[in-house]
Amino acid sequence: MIDSIKKAILAGVGAAALTKEKAEEALNDLVEKGKISTTEAKETAKKIADDGKQEFEEASTKVQEKFDELLDKMGRKHAERIKELETAVVALETRVAKLEDSGSKTSKSK
Repeated sequence: MIDSIKKAILAGVGAAALTKEKAEEALNDLVEKGKISTTEAKETAKKIADDGKQEFEEASTKVQEKFDELLDKMGRKHAERIKELETAVVALETRVAKLEDSGSKTSKSK
């Protein structure tokens, strides 16, 4: 499961890199056509990169939070199951002790 999460995050990083390249290409085309200045292109590229980085960090944080919630939930379920099993073992030990006790009383009376 951890590998799947890592792959998803890496895919996001790859998509972000690809998007940045495409944005730079589009901005360079606009500069060549004279529609925007080089300064505007650089500012826009920086804004796109900053926004992408912020979105990636937010997504990573959300993934980490969900992963932590899942681990916590699994831990609680395991703890509950262990408690149930411990209770069952105690009940069985009590029954075995009673059976052994009644068996030894029967042997003594013969």
